[in-house]
Amino acid sequence: MRENRPKSRLLAISSAGALVTATLIAGAVSAPAAGAADRPGHDREAAGARTAAARAAEAGIHWQDCPSDWGLAKPIQCGWVSVPVDYAHPYGKQIKLAVDRIGNTGTQKERQGALVYNPGGPGGSGLRFPTRVTNKNAVWANVAKAYDFVGFDPRGVGHSAPISCVDPQEFVKAPKADPVPDSEADKRAQRKLAREYAEGCAERSGAMLPHMTTPNTARDLDVIRAALGEKKLNYLGVSYGTYLGAVYGTLFPGHLRRMIVDSVVNPSRENIWYQANLDQDVAFEGRWKDWEDWVAANDAAFHLGTTRAAVQAKWLQLRATAKQHPLGGVVGPAELISFFQSAPYYDSSWVPVASVFSKYYAGDTQALVDAASPDLSDTAGNIASENGNAVYTAVECTDAKWPTSWRTWDRDNTRLNRDHPFMTWANAWMNLPCATWPAKQRTPVEVRTHKGLPQVLIVQSTRDAATPYPGAVELHKRFKGSRLITERDAGSHGVTGLVNPCINQRVDAYLLDGRLDGKDVTCAPHATPKP
Repeated sequence: MRENRPKSRLLAISSAGALVTATLIAGAVSAPAAGAADRPGHDREAAGARTAAARAAEAGIHWQDCPSDWGLAKPIQCGWVSVPVDYAHPYGKQIKLAVDRIGNTGTQKERQGALVYNPGGPGGSGLRFPTRVTNKNAVWANVAKAYDFVGFDPRGVGHSAPISCVDPQEFVKAPKADPVPDSEADKRAQRKLAREYAEGCAERSGAMLPHMTTPNTARDLDVIRAALGEKKLNYLGVSYGTYLGAVYGTLFPGHLRRMIVDSVVNPSRENIWYQANLDQDVAFEGRWKDWEDWVAANDAAFHLGTTRAAVQAKWLQLRATAKQHPLGGVVGPAELISFFQSAPYYDSSWVPVASVFSKYYAGDTQALVDAASPDLSDTAGNIASENGNAVYTAVECTDAKWPTSWRTWDRDNTRLNRDHPFMTWANAWMNLPCATWPAKQRTPVEVRTHKGLPQVLIVQSTRDAATPYPGAVELHKRFKGSRLITERDAGSHGVTGLVNPCINQRVDAYLLDGRLDGKDVTCAPHATPKP
C-alpha cells in the first residue's frame, strides 16, 4: 500500500519481488473510552499506553535544531519521544521516535495546537511535513496560521529505531526478474526470494517484528500527543495514514479533536491486508488506462499513439524489449513497472513519465535508463528505500493473518492477472513474504465508533488506484457523524495537497472552525495535467 515506493520495489519490488501543568498531564493520560479494547491482552496494552503517555507528558519534548544531515533547516526543530517496544510491558525496552515541528505562523491567539501528520506507507516518514510551511505551500497557508505542523518517523522508520531485512545495496540491484512469470520455475524462484526476504527480516530485525503493528503505532501516536502537551490530537493521515487514523480513532476516541483522512484504506478486518492488495491491482489497471487515454489525447506532445490501444501497444513493446535485453543492462520489466506506476499513482507524474516514454521512442534510451535504474552511489537513499520496504512488509505481515497456502496466492493472482496485468504479479511478489512470516500475525482492530469520537472528515477521489474508493465509503459507515468529500472523475493519490478550491476551502473550514457540511459533498475534479 505504500505510496512513494522506492524504485527498486513496487511500493517496494524487494529482493522478494524483483514510507507541564497538572491539568495538561491529566488531559494527556485520560483513558481510552470503555469498549475500545477489541481482543484478549489488549487491556494490558491499553494500560501500557496510559503509562507511556503519562511519562511522556511529564518529560515533554526537548526541542532543538535538527541534525544537519536530516535536511530540516531552522526554524524547524527536532526532538525525541520514548515509547515501549511492547505496550504490554511499558517498563521494558524503550525506543526513541524522531519528531519535528514548526510553530504556527499566526498569533498566539490564533493558535489551535499541533497538527500531527502521517503520509502513509506503512514505512513513510512524516518529517517533511513542516517544510510545507518553510516552502510556503499555498494550499496549507491558512491552516499553518493556526497549527504547529508536527511530523514524525513511526517506529522502525528512518531515525526511529529503523529496521532492515536485507543489505540496502543488494536490495536496489537491478535488473530484477520479470514479475510476470512465464513458467512454474519462475514462480518457484519468486517464492524462494520471498521466503528468503522474510528470513532476512527475522535475522536483521527479529526482536522488533512482533511489535511492528498499526495498533502499536497508534499507541505511539498517543504518546506523541501527550509529549506535545496536547489534551486532544489533531491529525492528518494520507493513504496508510488513514488506517492508522482509523485505528487511533477506535482505540482513543476521546483523545481526538479533529481528524482528516485522505485517500482511505478500507478498514474492514476482511480487507486488511491480503484483500486490500488484490483490490489495488484492479484499481491500478483502471487508472493506468486513464493515463493512457490522456497520453493518447495529447499525441501532439508525446507521439505515442492517438488511442489507448496504441499507447498500450507501445508499452508492451517496450516491456518485451527490456525483458529480452535490459536497457542499459539494468532496466528490465520490474524496473519499468516501478517507474511507470507513479503515473497511475499521482497526476503530478503524468507529464514526467509520458515525457520519458516519448523520448525512448524518439531514440533517447538513456533518459529512461536514468529514470528507472537504481543509483548505487546513493547509499543514503538506498538505505531509506530498503528501510521503507522493510517497514511496509513488517507492518502488513504482522497486522493480520495472511494465506499460507501457495495455491491460494497462485489462484487469486492468476485470475486477476488476466484482466489486470499491469500490477498484479508485481504486487503479489511484494507481499508474498507474509505467507512465511516469522512473527506472530495479529487480528486487526475492529474499526468502529466509540463514545467521544468527534466528526471526522474523509476525502477521497473516485479513481484512486492505491486506495480504491470503496474504502472511504466503508470508513464513512463505521465512523458515525463523519463527512465524506468525494472528488469525482479524479484519481490522484492524496487529494488534500492538490489545488481544488471545493476541497481546500472545506479542509480549512474544518481545521480552523470545526465546520463541516450538513451532508456529504461531491467536488469536480482538480485540473488535468497539461503537457
